[in-house]
Amino acid sequence: MTVIEMARELGKKLQQEESYILLNTAQQAVEEDEELQEKIAAFNMKRYELTQEITKAERDDKKIEVLDKEVHELYDYATNHEKMVAYNNAQDEFNEVLEFVLHIIQMSATGDDPDSIEKPEQGGCSGDCGSCGGCG
Repeated sequence: MTVIEMARELGKKLQQEESYILLNTAQQAVEEDEELQEKIAAFNMKRYELTQEITKAERDDKKIEVLDKEVHELYDYATNHEKMVAYNNAQDEFNEVLEFVLHIIQMSATGDDPDSIEKPEQGGCSGDCGSCGGCG
């Protein structure tokens, strides 16, 4: 089996991972919630209106204040909605799995033993080896 074939198999395995399935389920719940989708669309529209008003040569500060308040209310609604919270948590969980998989691949490519590669500390690699003792 070639490395590319193995990567495709790994992709299939990732899609069977519990965190991946949970993420897709949470995403579908967000997409199917009409009220939440309407609030997200309204947020995007109000944010656009706010940006347009802010960039006008003769801007209306009162209108900006009202739009800013509406944007924040819509944002708070969407980000605190139980389905969006579940989606964000599922995304974080899957990202953690994916980052570890990528870390194993990256470290293996530099010669480390794949079986001995540990999960990196929170935050992963910063790219600045001077502040890290993880690569050896």
